[in-house]
Amino acid sequence: MWADEAALDAVAQRLDRWEASFADRAQRTRSLTSQVEALTGTAHNPDRTVEATVDSTGQLVDLRLDERIRQRPAAHIAEQIIAAARAAYADLLRQVTEVTREILGDDPAGAAIVESYQQRVRPETGGAGAAR
Repeated sequence: MWADEAALDAVAQRLDRWEASFADRAQRTRSLTSQVEALTGTAHNPDRTVEATVDSTGQLVDLRLDERIRQRPAAHIAEQIIAAARAAYADLLRQVTEVTREILGDDPAGAAIVESYQQRVRPETGGAGAAR
């Protein structure tokens, strides 16, 4: 079937490179997944009376309120909590972007991963959870 051994060797080498490329991509994907799963985003409001932390899925996992917050109206406190949580989401997305670029470089798949992640963990900008 093959005209000569050199052509057969070239095809075999090409298949080996292709297989190695898939194995490398799978390893980088596993590394990216484990690093992203370990990330958290944390932020605070300007006067540092509110600090919010979100986990890698975008869930609020910690909220710290300084005692000075008691001197503020409830509506102000709610606004500060929401602002700190949104800033924590932004911190998380910044970290996800950095890790993705470190591991995948300029691979278009990296940009798609970051965009998809951003869509999943983006905080609501209005609606039921927003302070009024």
